[in-house]
Amino acid sequence: MSSAAFTPLVLALPSLTPSLAIELLPHGVTVHKIYVQADGKTHDLLIGPENPNDFLSQYHKYHNTIVGRYTNRLPVGTHEVERNGIKSQFIAKGNQIDPKVSLHGGPKGFDDVDWEVVHPSQATLFSDEEKVSIGSIPSTVVFRYTSPDGDQGFPGTLLTEVLVGLLNPGQAGIDSAKGEYHLGSILFVYRAKLLEEGKVTPINLTQHWGFNLEASLQGDESTLNVKNHKLTMKAGHTVELDQSYLSTGNLSAVQGTHHQHSSKPIGEGFPESGYDEFYVFEHSAPTPIPTRFPESELSKTDFIQDLVYSKKTKEEPLVELSSEKSGLKLSFSSNPAAFLEFHEPLAAWLNPATSPSGNDTLLASGELYNNFVKVDVTYKNGDAL
Repeated sequence: MSSAAFTPLVLALPSLTPSLAIELLPHGVTVHKIYVQADGKTHDLLIGPENPNDFLSQYHKYHNTIVGRYTNRLPVGTHEVERNGIKSQFIAKGNQIDPKVSLHGGPKGFDDVDWEVVHPSQATLFSDEEKVSIGSIPSTVVFRYTSPDGDQGFPGTLLTEVLVGLLNPGQAGIDSAKGEYHLGSILFVYRAKLLEEGKVTPINLTQHWGFNLEASLQGDESTLNVKNHKLTMKAGHTVELDQSYLSTGNLSAVQGTHHQHSSKPIGEGFPESGYDEFYVFEHSAPTPIPTRFPESELSKTDFIQDLVYSKKTKEEPLVELSSEKSGLKLSFSSNPAAFLEFHEPLAAWLNPATSPSGNDTLLASGELYNNFVKVDVTYKNGDAL
């Protein structure tokens, strides 16, 4: 582990006192801090250690990192996969106390490696047109990693690039109807491709981050957890899980259960064991940004413009997390079909009934993987609460 991998890279919106800034570590593409300036106060919205080197501790495993090649749980063992007439075999390796479970990509996943820091102009998985759009983003960086064939049992050499950017509030700086101030947006775009011909691999990438919108208030003990935060989620089902928290292949409706999050406090109906479910979104319309497309179409593609200017993604957010105490709100949008950390359903190719988007989470040679998560940050002052 190099010292540079634990030296924070800072992205900030242009200002002497930026409304939004983020610290990133090349090790595991870890989000160390998210700072916002609101009402004359500085808030850090992420939970996690103060010292970047502490992310090496097992207590902070997967804490605010990327996870992959495959997010969440897979059944341990040998699996046959096929896409576009290409067949591959891979071995999901156990890394949990439960010997049946392979979690977040196996014993040494994407969270536990040092990523190369690349200027966006040198990225290879974004088109020239997209690089022009990236150039309009005030603050950006790209992280790159090449996972070798057979890494953690997965087939094919996989090149992955992650674009991280901060977007200005733009013309929607103030929403007078809601009394909200838009502070900016955080954008993650995950791209990947197989470097060999005749390969197919499971892939499911996302950010494994956790938020507390009240921790910086230094109030009573209630600010140390998120039970008073309000959560709204456009999800109609959860994935049914077995005793090992592996998918059974069935869906369970959230209607009338504590999993129905409709702007209620998280602590309301809070289960004794906490929440560790997998929610399946109800998209009102198919997203115009695919999670996978032919590599041959890259040169004529600009999905970044759609995200920067929000013309094709301006719909009700999939998830909203807010705090009345701090006045802060996070609104999430993404192109996968489900939510835990915004990725496709676990082991989707094994359980197609749990993936309403039809995405089997497999990537074949000649295709590009394309997942994004966008977080809009807003603030509502005390007079408007």
